[in-house]
Amino acid sequence: MTTRKAAVLVAGSWGTALASVLADNEYDVRLWTRNAEQAAEINQLHTNNRFLPGITLPEGIRATNDIADAVMGAELVLFAATSASMREVAGKAAPYMTPETLIVHATKGFEVGTLKRMTTVLAEELPVDPKRLVVLSGPSHAEEVVKRQPTTVVVASESLEAAEHAQDALITPFFRVYTNPDVVGVEVAGAIKNIIALGAGLTDGLGFGDNAKAALLTRGLSEITRLGMAMGANPLTFSGLAGVGDLIVTGTSKLSRNWRAGSMLAEGLALQDVLDRMGMVVEGVRTTKAAHELSRTYGVVMPITEQLYKVLFEGKQPIKAAEDLMGRLRKHEMEDIASP
Repeated sequence: MTTRKAAVLVAGSWGTALASVLADNEYDVRLWTRNAEQAAEINQLHTNNRFLPGITLPEGIRATNDIADAVMGAELVLFAATSASMREVAGKAAPYMTPETLIVHATKGFEVGTLKRMTTVLAEELPVDPKRLVVLSGPSHAEEVVKRQPTTVVVASESLEAAEHAQDALITPFFRVYTNPDVVGVEVAGAIKNIIALGAGLTDGLGFGDNAKAALLTRGLSEITRLGMAMGANPLTFSGLAGVGDLIVTGTSKLSRNWRAGSMLAEGLALQDVLDRMGMVVEGVRTTKAAHELSRTYGVVMPITEQLYKVLFEGKQPIKAAEDLMGRLRKHEMEDIASP
């Protein structure tokens, strides 16, 4: 039997967890990192303790800091870079791909400045047919995936064939994968839910109760849906794994970086201090800036996003942001969900 090769870029917590899933499916996995010491640790000790402490990785993973070594000959290349670095990483990988390479990305965010979705960024940088691009999303903490705890996600592509190829590559007895044709909806849901999770962390950090968090998550889902529909998404996507499923896990769990960052902000820490303490990328911060611009571009009212933007970038006090959300003009619930 010929061993199939897959490349995973980069070796953060999510990339490492997905590399483990591919290794469990008997792929020969090349996990790319810029850091030679991290590559040596993964290869010699089968650990990645900075991102997934205490976890032993499958032996089917070999790390490398040579992107050509990682990508050349891979039938599947999975991008788990941050939204800010996606274009750079894709540009480095592009010379070693063929038009037949299946591309999967698992990044939840927009490119700040251009406001582009990650599939758009990849289509611009890679020598592949856009129908070979797949996005993976859904409720999936890396810390649980790498422990083989039951997880269910969705893969979306313009091509059913590409989506099913990714589904076959990733599905295992503990990692269930559904397909969905709505690329825009899956990407918008995955990105914007990080903003709402920041807000959920704020409500918990301020000492508000379950009522407040339930309201925030529900109204946050309305914001996600409104923006997604304005961008051309299918509204049904937001009631699925990429929408409400991911929103629940990210907005209620202490494993969520965005929730933890929001909780720290509620304690009075400055944004830069929060980011320094986290030591890892908090996608919701960048996404808040992008979504703030997108709401104006598409004429969509996003009050939670607006208030979080003011907290993050204009120095507004979290408690005042909460008061202003509660004091908004009266609305009809269904009208507010469906209209801009």
